[in-house]
Amino acid sequence: MPHAGAETVIAVGVRVEGDFTSKGDVIIDGEVTGTVHTDASLRVGEAARISADVSAASAVVAGEVQGNLRIVDRLDLLESSRVHGDIEAQVISVAPGAIVNGRITMGGAPAQTQEE
Repeated sequence: MPHAGAETVIAVGVRVEGDFTSKGDVIIDGEVTGTVHTDASLRVGEAARISADVSAASAVVAGEVQGNLRIVDRLDLLESSRVHGDIEAQVISVAPGAIVNGRITMGGAPAQTQEE
């Protein structure tokens, strides 16, 4: 049984390279290169820099993501967010000032968080 409330934090100054997978919530304030997958929620802090394809159940992005985002449910892009890649989600909220360069697909069949 997964631990309720389990969360992984990649703090400012921490750099992770490779495939990153988690069953719980993930908070990224540092740098990640490779792939990021979580079965739960993802929060990308304002100072974060991600060069990876990302999949999560839900996400709030305040930092920079260079790669594709596949979100099962809701994606919130805050005013400081910068996304350079394609986005797939059921619901997307984009704050004024957010930068998105890529294709956005929303609604329809739920996104899958892993390739089958």
